Amino acid sequence: MKKLKQRWNITSNWQLLIIFIVFAITGSTAAYISKPITNAIGITKESMSLWLYWPVRLLLIFPLYQVLLVLIGTFFGQFKFFWEFEKKMLYKMKLGFIANFFDNKFQ
Repeated sequence: MKKLKQRWNITSNWQLLIIFIVFAITGSTAAYISKPITNAIGITKESMSLWLYWPVRLLLIFPLYQVLLVLIGTFFGQFKFFWEFEKKMLYKMKLGFIANFFDNKFQ
């Protein structure tokens, strides 16, 4: 846990516990919400092959997970950590312009 706390630049075990809880809640929420969303846009197991359904569903839900991560993290008082976490991910995916847009918009 010490290495993880150093890597994430956090100081307390309490903050680490909150971060783990946020990740768990976000993953569960994204999985729970994904079925009604994909059904609403016509992507169902019955309408396409399972080999196509699951990758498409995961690709569609991925952005939702990212947004939920910041929102739920904010609810738990960890906006700064999750926004920095999200920015790193966006830059690694070559989508840093999104992070720059929001940083410039809300400063």
